Amino acid sequence: MYEIAIIGAGPAGASAALFTAKAGKSTLVLDNNQSMTKRAWVENHYGVMETSGPDLVEIGKKQAAKFGAEIMEEHVTRLEPIEDGVLIHTDTGENYEAKQVIIATGIAQDVLEPSGIMTRPGTEPRIKTVIDCDPQGRTSMERVWAAGTAAGMSVHTIITAGDGAKVAINVISELNGERYVDHDVLKK
Repeated sequence: MYEIAIIGAGPAGASAALFTAKAGKSTLVLDNNQSMTKRAWVENHYGVMETSGPDLVEIGKKQAAKFGAEIMEEHVTRLEPIEDGVLIHTDTGENYEAKQVIIATGIAQDVLEPSGIMTRPGTEPRIKTVIDCDPQGRTSMERVWAAGTAAGMSVHTIITAGDGAKVAINVISELNGERYVDHDVLKK
């Protein structure tokens, strides 16, 4: 059983995976390779002059993998509560287990209804439905969290990446039983 599984490897999911893996948590990322960021040209992401969406997504995955995140191409179809975790069903019939799950699927919401996860109307243009979650990212299903556009955040990569990091910190803190902080210092 993984400590944390993240569904989606766009800016929110990869950012969450970077934080969870760097914190030493066994991290599985399941991604269907359909991120809307893959169609973007990005000139408004702090610290990046300009980049293509596909490059931004690939760099995010590489950063998470550098710290040990396992990234697999899978389409998640349903989440099911189990004792001490969540069972993750995919369209290939492969199942995975995790203690905690972060949904960071952007505009893709097809896993929600089969899982019984509560939604609410979206506020972003062209985004009709988002996951109903509290400010920390907790959803209506125990041990399942939401981040980024899926959780109602703006579609801008800098915002979804930040929200993915925020939710990851909250999940790590929950697993650790105390507030987690990750600060690096300059290398000499």
